[in-house]
Amino acid sequence: MSVVEVVQRQFEAYNDHDLGRFVATYSDTVKIFRLPSLVPSISGKAQLAEFYSTNRFNVPTLRAELVNRIVLGNKVVDHERVSGLHADTVEVIAVYEVGRDLIERVWFFSSD
Repeated sequence: MSVVEVVQRQFEAYNDHDLGRFVATYSDTVKIFRLPSLVPSISGKAQLAEFYSTNRFNVPTLRAELVNRIVLGNKVVDHERVSGLHADTVEVIAVYEVGRDLIERVWFFSSD
């Protein structure tokens, strides 16, 4: 499976609020960073599932729109517009690092 296919499956599951499909695209040891922090905000698949079930997929209006995608080796860089979390749409850059057909690391840059 290509790195784009892995990230696209994750993106579609996010918009469908399908926690099982979403979490299945991540490695057991995933680390997610919300920059500029160098400490992971999420470590491991269990923490990922807990966060998204209680802080994202419980918001019925949550939706991400893909603005642009760049691929460089095993990295996929998405520019997304996320709506439903705040009164205003939030611009996000997500850098996904894919290995063995799973997302292993994510770095988020946000406009908020």
